[in-house]
Amino acid sequence: MSTLDEIAKLSGFSKATVSRVLNESPHVSKETREKILAIMKEADYVPNRNAISLSKGQTQQIGMITMDLNELILSFMNSFVEISDHYGYQTIIYTTGGDKQKELQAFEDLKMKRVDALLILTSVNAQNVISSYCKYGPIVSWQRMDHPEIPSVAMNQYDGYALALEHLIERGYKRIANAFGRPSSINTHSRRLAYEQIMIKYNLPVIEKWYYSTIYGIRDGEQLVRTLMGQPDQPDAILCANDLVAVGVLSEARRQNLNVPGDLAIVGFDNSELSQTLGITTVRNPIAGQAENAFLLLAPALLGRDMELQPLSFQLIQRETT
Repeated sequence: MSTLDEIAKLSGFSKATVSRVLNESPHVSKETREKILAIMKEADYVPNRNAISLSKGQTQQIGMITMDLNELILSFMNSFVEISDHYGYQTIIYTTGGDKQKELQAFEDLKMKRVDALLILTSVNAQNVISSYCKYGPIVSWQRMDHPEIPSVAMNQYDGYALALEHLIERGYKRIANAFGRPSSINTHSRRLAYEQIMIKYNLPVIEKWYYSTIYGIRDGEQLVRTLMGQPDQPDAILCANDLVAVGVLSEARRQNLNVPGDLAIVGFDNSELSQTLGITTVRNPIAGQAENAFLLLAPALLGRDMELQPLSFQLIQRETT
């Protein structure tokens, strides 16, 4: 394996010029760059990443924090990794399992300059704890945050939920149950507000006994149907926290010999591949666009320039369950 000195000697250029090529400096001619890169390849030269990081003052790495991994998280991550790679940044995943101390290790790595920036997908630490690390480097969140120092790319799910409700009401459904996610999340509060305001707008009953929380996946959706069908009065539609819940609701509704959408309409959220495969009406949540915007919010600190964010909106996708 060749050293930087040997590459300089073989190429006939100075060590400083070779270093500029390694650091992707614009102050090197195309011809010189190509010649040095060709010699590096032929000599099997592997750059010392730590040395490059020191010279740039950056690690070229971004940390991504999440409690766990699921289809939605992975979709966001894949999009974020793709745009980060396009701009020359690698990504590190911190999977915390909801452990506050484990999560704080990511923020300590930002403080110690082991990463240049952090992306929060899901977090359990208090926002004032998280914001205390903003002085060490840029932090952006996909999880909705109510803090001026922590920009979030999450969209206001009031808008998406309102689209789904308007659609159900237009189709004639009036007794709508809600399968919410985390009870304390800003998204759940926004969805609940949308439900109450839209139902009042159409003079329809706001049925709080059909507010269900901590409904996250397929099994939760199945259990929800069993619970609701065991009651003397039953809803004619269920609006779900995500498409996985909607899959569970649909699966159990079929076991209960319910006609979908005649007896029970089902609306998911996110427009995952599963919802398309199973014909579930859902709300398209532009995940890839939000992931790109997350990187663009980091761009001023990482790239030294502002970049315009993509305008995004929710979209109702009607299929066979409504």
